[in-house]
Order: sequence, then structure tokens, then C-alpha cells
Amino acid sequence: MVDSMPSTISSIAIAKQIIRSGTSPSANYRAACLAKSEKDFVNKLKMVEEELDETCHWLDLIIACKILPEKRVTDLYNESNELLKIISSSILTMKQKLSE
Repeated sequence: MVDSMPSTISSIAIAKQIIRSGTSPSANYRAACLAKSEKDFVNKLKMVEEELDETCHWLDLIIACKILPEKRVTDLYNESNELLKIISSSILTMKQKLSE
């Protein structure tokens, strides 16, 4: 998707941001899987959550500014949002477990 964005200054800036925030969750999730404790796991999942939320923000902006057609971005936005919901739910579950 990023490679199909226009070559304007604003599009390039957004493209760079979305590449960073869009690739970071997988690396951070991998790090979470190697966490040293349950608390460390939650902290690392929080980073995944933040990056997914940022990715949704940039995709929202691409749609709102009509940088790409909405239909080109919608599936990616929906997938990012679903992953965000899964991670957020996992964080809540772990926090509940830690407070028991």
C-alpha cells in the first residue's frame, strides 16, 4: 500500500510513519513472547498496542485526506483494528490475572 502512495512530501512522511508503526507490532510481540515475567509480558504487549493504535491513526489519516482510495485502505485498517482489539483484550486478561 505504501508503495502506491503519491510522492508528495506529506504522503512520504505518512508512508515512513506507517512503515515504522506497521512493522513494529510483530517485532514487539515476538519480544513479548520472550518476556522474563508476566508483568514484563504485559509491558511489552502495551508497546504492541501503542504501535497498532498508531497504525490505525495513520490509516485513518490516509483515508480522511484522500491520499489513497478508501477501498484500498479499508481492509488494512480493519485488520489493524482487529489486532488492536485482540492485544487490548489480552492485556486486560493478563492484568486481571496479575491482580488475583
